[in-house]
Amino acid sequence: MEGHKNVVYAIAFNNPYGDKIITGSFDKTCKLWNSETGELYHTLRGHATEIVCLSFNPQGNVISTGSMDNTAKLWDTETGAELCTLLGHTAEIVSLSFNQAGDKLITGSFDHTTKLWDVRSGRCIHTFQGHRGEISSCQFDWDGGKCITGSIDRTCKIWDVKSGQCMNTLRGHNDEILDVSFNATGNRLVTASADCTARVYNTMTGALVSILVGHEGEISKVAFNPQATKIITASSDKTCHVWSADSGECLQILEGHIDEIFSCAFNYEGDTIITGSKDNTCRIWKC
Repeated sequence: MEGHKNVVYAIAFNNPYGDKIITGSFDKTCKLWNSETGELYHTLRGHATEIVCLSFNPQGNVISTGSMDNTAKLWDTETGAELCTLLGHTAEIVSLSFNQAGDKLITGSFDHTTKLWDVRSGRCIHTFQGHRGEISSCQFDWDGGKCITGSIDRTCKIWDVKSGQCMNTLRGHNDEILDVSFNATGNRLVTASADCTARVYNTMTGALVSILVGHEGEISKVAFNPQATKIITASSDKTCHVWSADSGECLQILEGHIDEIFSCAFNYEGDTIITGSKDNTCRIWKC
């Protein structure tokens, strides 16, 4: 799939359906593709600067994009039309996540905060505050009761969504946390860092389960497969590693990109991986 005029920085499947992919680029656009044929459906235009994060809602009918223009936007998947713009952050939005019901969205920003939004109205419900550095990543757990945030301050925080209170702060990385992710049940989470490692934690206790060691560059993206059995990490060393979620063993190394890998995602079945790179290409892999 080629068509963007600059770096492809973010990518996502419309799980659980898996028939569409969205790509976000430094060319200020988001493109919606057929994942089987590579056909381009829509180019979403409206952001003033680079798009750095994006997601489908779980129902697949709404797309959200976050940009360095300090805004997030909601789009209709079928028509490609813009639904609304979420205003309130004072610095770029670098991460976003829908809850499972698709009626709430969280956005993480370089203004050190994460905001909770009502998708239907575009209203900000409340703001999670407490990190001492820029937010790099945020995600809801499966039932939407908790969310996690990773920060340049080297910590990951677990939040109660309803009250907005911090439940736990996870420490251990010796450099910036660049991405965080829950598994499908929410009982484990993983953090990825500029220290070239990823750490797996027990969500309830905060105990460290394993450290994923093997990359030769910072890890910018991390994700569990939907079955919660594998973890994928994308790195500036131009590779992705696939790990056992239980043992922390490296199962597979995906090599072929000729520049940094910024984004990676599993499909719903967990047998296909898509990666997006600074080399302006996306690759689809079987695992």
